[in-house]
Amino acid sequence: MSTTHKKLRQLELPEFAVTLRNAGAAGAGGAGFPTYAKWEHLESVDSLLVNHQESEPNYYIDKWLGREHADDLAALFDALLDRAFDRIVVGAKRTDRDEWLGDLERATDGTVYEPDELPLEPDAESGVVFAYTDDRYEYGMEGVLLRLIADVVVGGDELPVEHGWIVQNTETLCNVYRALTDGSPTTHKYVHVDGRVPEHRFLKVPIGTPASELLAAAGRNDGLRDDEVLLDGGPGWCFEIDDESAAFGVRKRTNGLLVMDETVVEKNRLGGGRVNVLGPSAWKKVPHETEPDDLPSPDRVRVPLITNPDFEGVVTPSEPVVRPGEEVEAGEMVARPGDGISVAQHAPIDGTVSEVTADHVVVDGQSEPETGETLTQRVYWTWCIECGRYVPAPETARRDPTEYVCERCR
Repeated sequence: MSTTHKKLRQLELPEFAVTLRNAGAAGAGGAGFPTYAKWEHLESVDSLLVNHQESEPNYYIDKWLGREHADDLAALFDALLDRAFDRIVVGAKRTDRDEWLGDLERATDGTVYEPDELPLEPDAESGVVFAYTDDRYEYGMEGVLLRLIADVVVGGDELPVEHGWIVQNTETLCNVYRALTDGSPTTHKYVHVDGRVPEHRFLKVPIGTPASELLAAAGRNDGLRDDEVLLDGGPGWCFEIDDESAAFGVRKRTNGLLVMDETVVEKNRLGGGRVNVLGPSAWKKVPHETEPDDLPSPDRVRVPLITNPDFEGVVTPSEPVVRPGEEVEAGEMVARPGDGISVAQHAPIDGTVSEVTADHVVVDGQSEPETGETLTQRVYWTWCIECGRYVPAPETARRDPTEYVCERCR
């Protein structure tokens, strides 16, 4: 039995959601909704759909993770099949199979469905299933993919969980794996940089890294011109960023940053603020990086307290637990979950808290203290494994936070 399997066997189903909430996991693309809100329904669902479509022509995040972390995902799938699901369906494009999916197929020994064999009959399947679709952009939308693969129609205000399904993309599941196996919080994001930049980049960056740092890594050190627009997302599904590039911090949902001509953007705006510029540029013809580079830690990160501001009112911003002047370490919690649907936020770099607002926490990169300077006393936080409540951590909890039970629950 794998270590992953052993650890997950120790968790009761409700603990999955608590762990993901405390780890700050949120959808690593699209809406960026808190992941735990889906996993609270584990007792009433029986199927997991892995959205491995990655329809944007300049995206390789999920494909690369699926190939390079095949063994981790296979261990996660095996444990989840034992504890939570009857079946796990990987929905990917047939055109990606030969180059990207072989390792994951071998690691999971999954059953394969070709495009002309869909939809499958979910109740007739168990274990891991690979459902390959044709190469069409709209198959990356979870409702469309669910209908195509399993003939499940999610209508109106319904959610997939109401039909017995949880849908997650591959990067989100990699964050789930780390949270459930060793409690690692979500502190980094994979992001593509494309459009009017000298070179396409595929980067792994700390959450909150200024967009200007990513643009510089792609050769744009001169800032945006007056006739250019910065977009958050991929060519087919992106939104204009109102902030200056130095003020916009990468969010947990940010898969791509695009620089586009303002005129092109204006001609291709859709409802809800969405921009679709798939047509105007030859996205597939330019050279792409297909493996990520780690971007060095920036001098400053701006950690948002809500992943997608459009959800404010439905999702509650996290509540800061740090103050300006306090030292923090990478992975340390800087904001606990608020009341309602909310997740924790963590410092993605070592440094000093320089600003705390209702919207974000700013951490300046660590610098060497001057001789004789005393660093501000750090307050560590942990959560009770019984009730999930956050409390200042005693020394015993710092040594083993996975075992702490607060005084109220003893």
